[in-house]
Amino acid sequence: MSMQTIDTPLQFIQHTDHELLDAYSQTITGVVGSIAESVVHIEVAKKIVDRRTRQERETQGSGSGFIISSDGFIVTNHHVIEGAGTIKVSLADGRKVTAELKGSDRSTDIAVLKIYENSLKALSFANSDQLHAGQIAIAIGNPLGLQHTVTAGVVSALGRTLRASDGRLIDDVIQTDASLNPGNSGGPLVNSLGQVIGVNTAMIPTAHGICFAVSSNIAAYVSGKIIMQGRVKRGYLGLAGQLVNLTERMIAANRLEKRTGVYISEIEADINAYNSELHTGDIIVGFNDHSIGSIDDLHKQLNEKTIGQRISVQVLRGGHKTNITVIPGEMT
Repeated sequence: MSMQTIDTPLQFIQHTDHELLDAYSQTITGVVGSIAESVVHIEVAKKIVDRRTRQERETQGSGSGFIISSDGFIVTNHHVIEGAGTIKVSLADGRKVTAELKGSDRSTDIAVLKIYENSLKALSFANSDQLHAGQIAIAIGNPLGLQHTVTAGVVSALGRTLRASDGRLIDDVIQTDASLNPGNSGGPLVNSLGQVIGVNTAMIPTAHGICFAVSSNIAAYVSGKIIMQGRVKRGYLGLAGQLVNLTERMIAANRLEKRTGVYISEIEADINAYNSELHTGDIIVGFNDHSIGSIDDLHKQLNEKTIGQRISVQVLRGGHKTNITVIPGEMT
């Protein structure tokens, strides 16, 4: 009597898991192979003043970046190149070339470099509005000058915010569990097609595996503005303000949507903006028909489109809502 071998459910599960692992691994290795030559290592030399000796000395820094055009435009982080005297870019084939800073935007931590090389392989930006939590996210960079360090995970969350070095909020930030090694800042976060979904920008040192990237839509917009204009234009009112809580009486009497406003503590004069109708002590609660409850709300409204335009602003003055007019200038 012959004996037949019958696969047990456990054997079947193990076989399926093995196949799935191979498929996942092949996706990661395939993506890395297709984009690796577009990722660069960035070395910068900065001059700083020693706090103890008060003397100037040179210090070195590094980060990652990626090529976005065949003629040599490169995206990286603002904080990677901030204060740099010289910038060197190492390509995947071993060449090290001098890079020119085309422009940088502190408010989104995005910078654009230019190297004068041709026929480079460029990465393309995906539409980050189409991202979903749980999809594959692959981070690639050159931490500490080691080429093509790769980490992989998933998009953990969308729509996060980070505080930029100039105090503004970076909106539409992607949270991922793809670990960011030191030196990975400025490198690309890509999807399973090898398209850039974000620019790796920060991580929380005290947390485990919580990393962030500026979304591809913001990065593409900012880098495009930098290439065309050298900067991202934003409106400016020339005032110092702080968050203030409103009383229940103020909220009810003026039919306000938010429970806080922006208290004006100081107003600059003789600037390239019209702000003379604002008074110290006013509380801004509306800007161009948008409710204002914080400095961040105001920053969001002061975009390029508002520069040089007459804008209606609602303020609480003596507890009563009053409409005044401002003309934002361009922030320099």
